[in-house]
Amino acid sequence: MESIFHEKQEGSLCAQHCLNNLLQGEYFSPVELSSIAHQLDEEERMRMAEGGVQTEEYRTFLQQPSGNMDDSGFFSIQVISNALGVWGLEIILFNSREYQQLQINPIHEKAFICNYKEHWFTVRKLGQQWFNLNSLLTGPELISDTYLALFLAQLQQEGYSIFVIRGNLPDCEADQILRIMRVEQQQRPKLIGEDEAQRLSVPQVSDTTLPGDEAPLDEDEEELRKALALSRQHMEVEDEEADLRRAIQLSMQGGVDPRSPGAVVTASSSHESGSMEKETLSAEELRRRRQAYFDRQQQNASNTTGEEKDSGTKPNQ
Repeated sequence: MESIFHEKQEGSLCAQHCLNNLLQGEYFSPVELSSIAHQLDEEERMRMAEGGVQTEEYRTFLQQPSGNMDDSGFFSIQVISNALGVWGLEIILFNSREYQQLQINPIHEKAFICNYKEHWFTVRKLGQQWFNLNSLLTGPELISDTYLALFLAQLQQEGYSIFVIRGNLPDCEADQILRIMRVEQQQRPKLIGEDEAQRLSVPQVSDTTLPGDEAPLDEDEEELRKALALSRQHMEVEDEEADLRRAIQLSMQGGVDPRSPGAVVTASSSHESGSMEKETLSAEELRRRRQAYFDRQQQNASNTTGEEKDSGTKPNQ
């Protein structure tokens, strides 16, 4: 794989990367491709001028931007075709009637270039194996012979235009090496920036957990949470009963809770949030709570006596 030339994406220079990956070397630069584009623009201008330089069509043509390149680095199929012509290569539209009538199996070709909107990339045979040399990938992607036809069909369904490369490609080191040995690819290359995007998409663990941001719990953690919740409920009941006993004792003594900030008898009321707030007890409220406490104590005693009788033992005197 190391011998395969693979130019990765820079800006919008995918046409340059496509050509260089196809030819397996730094054969074209943006300056050279721009020169070809300007030459094509001049040829088109001269053809339009043949109809008269004073015509509305000619003036409109001069006001329009170039159709062969733009400031982003995009180059048209005409630029690519002329660049390949320098090396005696030509391109044929893959799904054209002319080519389809030949009924050639794709694995018997040498290379393809693919275009969708403003992106170009190369699929080429090196030795006896096919490789996707897309500049957006982190490296060459091995394509099996059986998968090649499916891969090209998938590209067509996605809207790609595919062109067959005809002619003798320049000799290259990768082709010579892969003619005598085959390579295997353990891991497929990813899109450039995909690892970084995945890293950024993973939530960062912080010391402060915001409400609603809790991570999913496994079964053990969920059981522990339930146990803690039940324990917290029992503690709240015990705290309430302790406060009530203290309030009853104070009411009988006519005193004041020494822990209270004022001279009013107060009881702590627990809420689900765990916060405690004070409430003033009226005489009627204190009487009601005292009665409820005695009723609960009596009911607990009755339940204990019943259990002891069921077990055949006498209650302690």
